[in-house]
Amino acid sequence: MESDTRYFDRDLSWLTFNYRVLLEAKDPQVPLYERIKFLGIYSSNLDEFFRVRVASLQGLKKLDKKNREEYLDFKPKKVLAKIHDVVDQQQNEFGEIFRNDILPGLESNGIILYTDEKSLLPCHQNFITKYFRSRVLSYLQPVLLKADNPRVFLDNRKIYFAVRLRKKKDEDASEIYAHINIPSDSLPRFLELPGIENKHYYIFLDDIILFNLKLIFPGYDIIDAYSIKLNRDADLQIEDEYEGDLVVKIQKSLSQRQKGPPARFLYDLRMPEAFLLNLKKAFKLRSKDLVPGGRYHNLFDLMELPNPLKPSLEVAPMPPLPDIVLDSYESIFQAIDEKDRILHFPYQSYEYVLRFFNEASVDPRVKAIKITLYRIAGDSTIANSLISAARNGKDVTVFVEVKARFDEANNLKWATEMESAGIKIIYSIPGLKVHAKVALVIRESKEGTIQKYAYLGTGNFNEMTARIYADHGLFTAHPNLADELDTVFGYLKEQKKIERLNHLLVAKHNLQDKFIAFIDREIKNAREGKNAHIIIKLNNIQDTVMIDKLYEASQAGVKIQLIIRAICCVIPQKQGLSENIELYRIVDRFLEHARVFIFHNNGNEELYIGSADWMKRNLYRRIEVCYPVYDADVKAEIMKIIHLQLADNTKARFLDQHLIHHEIKNTNAVKMRAQEETYNWLKAKNPEINPS
Repeated sequence: MESDTRYFDRDLSWLTFNYRVLLEAKDPQVPLYERIKFLGIYSSNLDEFFRVRVASLQGLKKLDKKNREEYLDFKPKKVLAKIHDVVDQQQNEFGEIFRNDILPGLESNGIILYTDEKSLLPCHQNFITKYFRSRVLSYLQPVLLKADNPRVFLDNRKIYFAVRLRKKKDEDASEIYAHINIPSDSLPRFLELPGIENKHYYIFLDDIILFNLKLIFPGYDIIDAYSIKLNRDADLQIEDEYEGDLVVKIQKSLSQRQKGPPARFLYDLRMPEAFLLNLKKAFKLRSKDLVPGGRYHNLFDLMELPNPLKPSLEVAPMPPLPDIVLDSYESIFQAIDEKDRILHFPYQSYEYVLRFFNEASVDPRVKAIKITLYRIAGDSTIANSLISAARNGKDVTVFVEVKARFDEANNLKWATEMESAGIKIIYSIPGLKVHAKVALVIRESKEGTIQKYAYLGTGNFNEMTARIYADHGLFTAHPNLADELDTVFGYLKEQKKIERLNHLLVAKHNLQDKFIAFIDREIKNAREGKNAHIIIKLNNIQDTVMIDKLYEASQAGVKIQLIIRAICCVIPQKQGLSENIELYRIVDRFLEHARVFIFHNNGNEELYIGSADWMKRNLYRRIEVCYPVYDADVKAEIMKIIHLQLADNTKARFLDQHLIHHEIKNTNAVKMRAQEETYNWLKAKNPEINPS
């Protein structure tokens, strides 16, 4: 990054986030199996990064200079080179952590993970051979790498061995190359072996195959074998969203994802150069596709490594908390009638969201349900509730975003099932993604009037991810919020322009303008000598319009505190640009996912939460909804959580203008870990859980 730039590159900034994940795996204070989990998360994140972002950058290289500048502040070729340098350094550190910390840590606890087949004990060799013959062999497909062999193809994200062979008893025979799959999608990646003297033994599926290669290629001598993997471009190629049936185009494109162009060819760095060149030719790879790696690939499978000492070596459980106030109401609608209700996941149970839809599906006074679905669970309770509601005579309308990357097939499946149950399905809007997480229930009161109940979330309607994503969910019957949400649903149905919104902030309509106005107000207050303060929590910030406005506010004297999880193109505390911007990142057991916006407003604080990051895609190419928090109790709860995060001196990190992480100095000798403190604070609010 050059010294005079105003923005950090988005992809390089994301790599700093993934490195922060890797640092959790390195931290000896973190329980061993939690460290192993973070290695898996790092690997999974990097895998998707290459399939999506690196593939996209490689595509941008083909654009002319004018069109390229629309997407990047730097030249793609230079960014790609820097990405590979950074990833190479991180991967080396990954290997060191695995070899020097994790494996010895396991062994010190009596858990042996074999990583060298030469060290196998004789009793384990026999066990492995039997397992290989009875379980593994039937899943293997060895393929000779011949030019005329149509089976010479590597599936996306699958792992293989590339094998070099020579016919037995023929020293003059030419070398033959083959590849063979490692069927980790069908069999466990780790096999438990018989224990010996209170020690637990495990082995990679890879090494089971490697140990038995001679049984796969009878008549050949095995010269050597190395693991390989190919990531392919994961973007769906939809030629024109505006013409024809978009759903049909997506369905056709899904099958092409597995055949996309290479984005990264991972190979064991011990592989001889001549061997690698033969593979490059056989798989029609370019030099830029080749990325050296370790002996094992797809190490996100480390999250599946069994723990025979469970729950030892793991983090203490934090079971989702009940809300005893909501539990005291016979109907959740009665609770919402009285006042707004806020829930904080995964600290509190997601069952109340499920209850909201379950009650709506059977309540005879409920007339209609409207909801947006971006990523839903594979076995979604909410989708089943909506189906029941439709069969019970409710008018149910569901907007299904079928362009949610990697969830297209699941969303299409549920859309088809819901439509067959009589639900009105609205599919993707061409040129836009609907990323809002909102729902509306229309119910008739006892007096015969119509009452609207809104659920406004920062996270998806997904009970599975709600266990690990830190989000907020607001239930409200506030007439202005509910009526304007109904207007948004009308827009999704008919795409008619929304004339006016006084409460909700909706991307593509008023969201960006409103946020700019709030910042301008803080700038004005600062220039008038009043207190001016902005706190913003996001997953990602990239849009230069919003960043420039924050820079302007900083230069006017506004104190700005940013909590950004991943992509951050803001350069904090740079002289003459952003001295008053502080940047923090929190990585802990839960994924920080909520978006929160707090504007001091000369003491009359305004607080918004919602679904919108400050990325170009969120502000210009998506429908997002952010909403004000009017209830004083709800506002106080969110403010409490945000201030706990700003006080975190354990898992939070302070980032400098190079986005390098710095531990926060513990000035008062009290350890503060925001996620644990949030859980304990919410737990203390339930007297039945903490009797006096």
